[in-house]
Amino acid sequence: MRSATIERNTTETRITLSLNLDGAGAADVDSGIGFLDHMLALFARHSGCDLSVRAAGDVQVDDHHLTEDIGIVLGQALKQALGDKRGIRRYGDILLPMDEALMLAAVDCSGRPYFAWDIKLPQPKVGTWDSELAEDFFRALTVNAGLTLHLRLLNGANTHHIVEAAFKACARALREAVALDPRETDVPSTKGTLT
Repeated sequence: MRSATIERNTTETRITLSLNLDGAGAADVDSGIGFLDHMLALFARHSGCDLSVRAAGDVQVDDHHLTEDIGIVLGQALKQALGDKRGIRRYGDILLPMDEALMLAAVDCSGRPYFAWDIKLPQPKVGTWDSELAEDFFRALTVNAGLTLHLRLLNGANTHHIVEAAFKACARALREAVALDPRETDVPSTKGTLT
């Protein structure tokens, strides 16, 4: 079973996260940050992964530590659930519309972390959540999962739509990349490893 459960406890955050790559897109998420919970729920739905998150942190300071640490733990869970990556498609990409927003996402489960963020956010907040935290979340996810991830905004005016498009596009690209390929029986690399 391609799944993992990770716990992270620091002086700033406490997180328990479970991920099942071969789920049905079910989400059971409670971080105490409404907008982030919404993004994580749609991430689960569009990735096809089952995701459970119980998280608390020093949100009286701001939402930064908790948002970034959830990205770290999700990345760690993804890396653990993928194991040696035998039989996966490895690559995924999508051009995803979200109303006026148009987002390009491309991912490689390469084992080599690289993150490209080409997104300008028009507003500093979505509700009470600092919109700049989206970049921090995806960077933490990328580094800890060992992904190459490119996110590029091709069009957009509404900050909520742009951030939502980024989460959905990343999820859809990952759905393709982590899927099992019936033609692939080994690790999809001429090196024989993706670590």
